[in-house]
Amino acid sequence: MMGNKVEVNYPPKRIISLVPSQTELLYDLGLNEEVIGITKFCVHPEEWFRNKKRVGGTKTVHIDIVKSLQPDLIIANKEENIKEQIEELATQYPVWVSNIQTISEGLQMIRAVGTITGKESIATSLAERIAMNFADLRKAHNTTLKKKVAYFIWRNPWMCAGGDTFISNMIEAAGWENVLEHRFRYPEIKPEELTGMQVDMVLLSSEPYPFKEVHIAEIRQVLPEADVILVDGEMFSWYGSRMLQAAGYISTITFGK
Repeated sequence: MMGNKVEVNYPPKRIISLVPSQTELLYDLGLNEEVIGITKFCVHPEEWFRNKKRVGGTKTVHIDIVKSLQPDLIIANKEENIKEQIEELATQYPVWVSNIQTISEGLQMIRAVGTITGKESIATSLAERIAMNFADLRKAHNTTLKKKVAYFIWRNPWMCAGGDTFISNMIEAAGWENVLEHRFRYPEIKPEELTGMQVDMVLLSSEPYPFKEVHIAEIRQVLPEADVILVDGEMFSWYGSRMLQAAGYISTITFGK
């Protein structure tokens, strides 16, 4: 997805995943034996988290552990991993890098990973089911009443999802409007700055910052008219097979069912 040529012994038999959402995808593609290494943040599935070799964090990959595992494919992501580490690994091993800002690109990634790992049929079926779920969600929208949403990912400093992120595309798919769609990446913003933006709903994500009930009160002091909701961050930011559950999860926020 970065436009690079990657040569892989097909199908790969020794895969390392450096991205939590793509690790879960590899599991759902049935690659239990092939995946030999994951990061400490790859918490799904739990059995892999407990038993697979960990190669560090998404931004702190232990190159020596990777070398000891002798992978024939490493799966990474432009945003979640550090460029210099990925470039170093790519001098010795095939590294396939995803670059995802939209649901469409997430579906493209699923199909591509399926192709490169010999699981094309399963991946195609999965992508089709996800696409159908989001198509159904879009049909259910009341487009004349778009809620204006701010999605917080961090506190101290407060940070929101800007308009060029996967999270923002999920907000759009939900039939909402990201009030920070004019900002890029994850801008720092004080809650007070939202007071003039007619915010209808504030979403406080469970990751990467673990927002709790106590933080709802902080936002309500500034935006008393807005709905403030704790949400599952994986449903909004994991662009692998977790998307199969995401449309249904979003509909419970939108429609309460």
